[in-house]
Amino acid sequence: MGTQDFVADGRNDGVLVYVNGALVPRAEATVSVFDAGFVLGDGLWEGIRLHRGKLAFLDAHIERLYSGAKAIDLDIGLSRAELVDAVWGVLRANGMSDGVHIRLMVTRGRKRTPNQDPRHCLGAATIVIVAEYKVPPPSRDKGARLFTSTIRSSPPDIFDMRLNSHSRLNFITALLQAIKAGGDEALMLDPNGFIASCNSTNFFFVKNGAVFTSSGEYCFNGITRGNVMALCRENGIELVVGNHALGQAYAADEAFVTGTMGGIAPVCSIDGRMLGPAELPGPVTMRLRKLYQDLLDGC
Repeated sequence: MGTQDFVADGRNDGVLVYVNGALVPRAEATVSVFDAGFVLGDGLWEGIRLHRGKLAFLDAHIERLYSGAKAIDLDIGLSRAELVDAVWGVLRANGMSDGVHIRLMVTRGRKRTPNQDPRHCLGAATIVIVAEYKVPPPSRDKGARLFTSTIRSSPPDIFDMRLNSHSRLNFITALLQAIKAGGDEALMLDPNGFIASCNSTNFFFVKNGAVFTSSGEYCFNGITRGNVMALCRENGIELVVGNHALGQAYAADEAFVTGTMGGIAPVCSIDGRMLGPAELPGPVTMRLRKLYQDLLDGC
């Protein structure tokens, strides 16, 4: 089971999807083959969780989206308030209040011709909002099997991983390597050979009660990652942020990955090396999950 797996829910077959201001049935939710997102992966996205009637950590997600759009000179065309209203409109139209994952996608829009030059875009951005009932399967607590990919995480002057870009081929290639090797998720190293992140989640490991994670230079700008790091600092859990060798993770007592939909999910093995304890999640992972759940419930 992959870290992005979810419990199938038949209600998703009938959801309405927001496409450029219109709410359309799922089967009719389409964009042009000339769209910059389809042609080039030229766009950004956010994954947002609806939990007990609230959009979890909404301000952080919207800030990340608009900061990313500014960085790539993409005009979303809606104010932050207007975009948030659109998200709520989708949720109301679908009668949703809990257990929902939202994929908010913005691309540079339709182009006159399928080429790379952004000056050939016709003007307005394409905005799509997909809200689905999605919760992690109970099997996630068996632990994810990680495989270290030969695909390296990239520095910001090549491909900035801190942008939630639609361009994901490098991560998909890394994941394919992991799947072919019998893994569930790819562990990726930075250009210097230190642990960076996984292909779709951020990575932590635990040794002697301390929590270790990467420097942040070559990993995703994860909202959940930031929350977990803050929870460590606020609750007396030693946090070691820096450059960590793969061998350190092999010798870990526990490991886990973080993401918006899955929250905190345990890791059972790295490159075939089993991590303790025998029963997952481990004690530190379990404590952080409880702290995170309390934070989520109160947000």
